[in-house]
Amino acid sequence: MKISVLRTDLANAVSIVSRAVSSKASIPSLEGVLIKAYGSKLTLSGYDLEIGINTSIDSTISEQGEIVLSAKYLSEIVRRLPEEVVCIETDDRMITYITSGHAEYQIVGMNSAEYPDLPKFEETEGFEVNAEILKEMIRQTVYAVSDNNSKPIYTGSLFEIENKVFKIVAIDGYRMAIRQENVDSNVNTKFVVPGKTQQEVLKIIGNEEENIYISVGHRNIMFKIGEYSVISRLIEGTFLDYNSTIPNSSKTEILVNTRLLINAVDRMSLLNGDKLQSPVRCNFSGEEIHFSCTTSIGKANDVISAPVKGEDVEIGFNNRYLLDALRNIDADEVKIYLNGGLSPMIIKPVKGDSFISLVVPMRLANG
Repeated sequence: MKISVLRTDLANAVSIVSRAVSSKASIPSLEGVLIKAYGSKLTLSGYDLEIGINTSIDSTISEQGEIVLSAKYLSEIVRRLPEEVVCIETDDRMITYITSGHAEYQIVGMNSAEYPDLPKFEETEGFEVNAEILKEMIRQTVYAVSDNNSKPIYTGSLFEIENKVFKIVAIDGYRMAIRQENVDSNVNTKFVVPGKTQQEVLKIIGNEEENIYISVGHRNIMFKIGEYSVISRLIEGTFLDYNSTIPNSSKTEILVNTRLLINAVDRMSLLNGDKLQSPVRCNFSGEEIHFSCTTSIGKANDVISAPVKGEDVEIGFNNRYLLDALRNIDADEVKIYLNGGLSPMIIKPVKGDSFISLVVPMRLANG
């Protein structure tokens, strides 16, 4: 293989595909980037047996070929090269020569035959989503994906399209986030996408893409983002009937400024840490919300103004779970719905129903 390519293009491509490269793999080639040079395109792929990322960039190819190079060393070398044009050449012993200006490197490559094939699947469903909308939908829900592998289905989010409404639903047993948007698609389907895959999609989506094509197979999914493709397994299993968990009515409603509420909960959080997890006690009454938190460190109290309609309620929450919900809602004001001190808090924007968050309360000790 013998090629020349622009350093900026190569550095960007290596940086992104390397996100799917294993840092410690039982198969040595999985710690590398697969490079294929055919025609006028240089194709780069990273794969960790769960997520694959590949892309193609323009290059001048004098000799066609394939090689696997260490993602770590390739990335560091390309990033530091002095000139914009990079030449890469391999010999029969898999020695790879990388030159740019007066800088020269020799690194040992691996045979591409040792690199596992990325998943191949036949598309069963496919649809397009605006890039900014998908980015927002994932960001506002992925925080509620479970990191507990005892129930693998909840380590991903439910993607559901029905009657031109696209929803993403994430649940971890302590909270739930639902984000929905209208889409121009006649597809009706649902599947569960790993949280890790969604995080990688978030990192790749830029500001220049208008639409992202989502291709769904029986066991895999592919996100086509500009020149990049993210291929991932789907999570098999039965996802919770989330609609049944959302109450149809409430005994208490509160309209509150989001920033005031975040700041108050954040102040109570100062006495909590990784080893100290006492609930933030919230007392909704009259025109105020009273906050308190008691730990072995000490006590904290605060009050903010907010009109409370309906029954007075005293309820406790994990401060981090409550803050995650509030910080991801992207609204100046929110409405809070309560059904007593033991039912989940429902948080919605004042206008529209594009976002719903549920936070399960913590049981409070007497006093």
